[in-house]
Amino acid sequence: MKTADFSDTTADHLVCFAHGKESGPWGHKITHLAKIARKRDFAVISPDYRHTQDPAARVAHLLALRPRARKLVLVGSSMGGYVSAMACTALRPTALFLMAPALYFPGWDTEPEAVPALCSVVHGWRDSVVPHERGLRFAQRHRAALHLLDAEHGLTECLDMIGLLFDELLTRTLAVAPALDDGP
Repeated sequence: MKTADFSDTTADHLVCFAHGKESGPWGHKITHLAKIARKRDFAVISPDYRHTQDPAARVAHLLALRPRARKLVLVGSSMGGYVSAMACTALRPTALFLMAPALYFPGWDTEPEAVPALCSVVHGWRDSVVPHERGLRFAQRHRAALHLLDAEHGLTECLDMIGLLFDELLTRTLAVAPALDDGP
C-alpha cells in the first residue's frame, strides 16, 4: 500500500487525526473536530488505519506518513489515542488531544514519551471499553488536562463539549511560540 508523505506540507498548522479500532478516518467525532480545526486555519489530515488492527502497525503507519508543520496537533480516539500518544516521541507535536485513549492494555502498555505540555484527555465516566482510570493514569503521569464527561466510550453524546475543549486546546496551541528551526 502506498502512503502519502505529509512532510512537505505548506501548512504552518496541522491537525493529524487517528481514528479508533472500530471506526474510520471520517467518523462523527473527527468530522466535527475537523470543522473546528479548519475554522482556526489548521490544515487537517485523517489517515485510514483500517488495514490493520495491530496498534504497533498503526503507529508505524502514522510515522511513515511523516506529518510535519510548525504547529502539529495530534488527535486520537480510543486506539487512535494510543497511536497519537506513542507517536509523540518521533513527531514532537505542539499539542496532543486524546479521547478515551486505549492506553495501558496488556501487550501495548508502554508509557508514552515526549508528551507535549499542551495535552488534554477527554474520557467518559460510563466507558465500558476503556476504563476511565486509564485516562486518569495518563493525565496524572503527564500532567495533562483531564475532562471526565457523562458519556460512554464513543463520547458521541458530548460532541459539543468535546468541540469546545478541542477549540480551547487549539487556541492555546496558536499562542505557543513556534520552535526554532535548526537550519537557516
